[in-house]
Amino acid sequence: MKKLLNTLYILSEDAYLALDGENVVAWKDKTIAGRIPLHTLTSIVCFSYKGASPALMGECASRGLDLVFFSPRGRFLARTSGMNKGSLLLQKRQYEICSDEKLCCEIARNMLLGKVFNARWVIERAKRDHPLQVDLERLKTRSQELARYLDELKMTDDLGALRGIEGAAARSYFDVFNELILTDKGEFHFEDRSRRPPTDKVNAMLSFGYSLLSSDYASALEGVGLDSRSGFLHADRPGRSSLALDMVEELRSAFVDRVVLSAINKRIVGPADFDAYQDGAVLLNEKGRRAFLEVWQAKKKDVIRHPYLGEKIEWGLVPHVQSLLLARYIRGDIDGYPPFLWK
Repeated sequence: MKKLLNTLYILSEDAYLALDGENVVAWKDKTIAGRIPLHTLTSIVCFSYKGASPALMGECASRGLDLVFFSPRGRFLARTSGMNKGSLLLQKRQYEICSDEKLCCEIARNMLLGKVFNARWVIERAKRDHPLQVDLERLKTRSQELARYLDELKMTDDLGALRGIEGAAARSYFDVFNELILTDKGEFHFEDRSRRPPTDKVNAMLSFGYSLLSSDYASALEGVGLDSRSGFLHADRPGRSSLALDMVEELRSAFVDRVVLSAINKRIVGPADFDAYQDGAVLLNEKGRRAFLEVWQAKKKDVIRHPYLGEKIEWGLVPHVQSLLLARYIRGDIDGYPPFLWK
């Protein structure tokens, strides 16, 4: 049981959460392991097999407090939600856009421009900060390729073509991702992206980080009155927050990948922080999740200047700001959705 900022993380596999008056209580082996007042929290993230009591889930829903469940292996399971309080007119307009491929393409293109732009700048930063530790020519070549993909995205008005360009850009970026790993390359060697399940330590952290960010975005989107399930780029599927997955694209490299690289390069996460399974999966264990979350939450507190607003905010607020900007575009308050462009 660990509280970071206003989020409570339940990391023990055998913990059970319950409601006791105005408090959330974690039980282990019939004893109370911890107690925290609910009014001090904005979200609870649980990695336990045993889960939580219906009373606690109901109280969290009524308070608008996110209760998110992952398996101990880090797979997203569910998120509690109370009565939908989003704007009916805003969501109606969202659904209208989702049914219009041309309008979907306009928003999806901007999101992917943000994704490819940020991936390129992760590479450019590595060239600038570690010129003696990386293969500069390989990084330069891939950066140039990503610049060309940006030009192609700007000229494309077809969703299928956008997805094709995005896939090519992702392959180009991940082709040199191993260059960005500067320590323990033997233990943290990266070949390519593997997802279901992740089959190496680097992919285990990437998948875990993307799941955490998706949950943050789902909460942020619901907070501004949008339906996180109805996306513009990712196809709608039962149980999937497609719009949250759309929004995550912009911050994959700029936030999640940089957290992963920091955890490796600063030796905060080590080989003993992972478990291997018979199906080939490699996943963070409880100790590894604790270490990763320390880096994650510290990064969320870093202050940056938002590229569109020009104001200083913490990284942890970026999903909320981007969700608000998307809602304003859908309402017609601004002319287009401004992607998050990081340097």
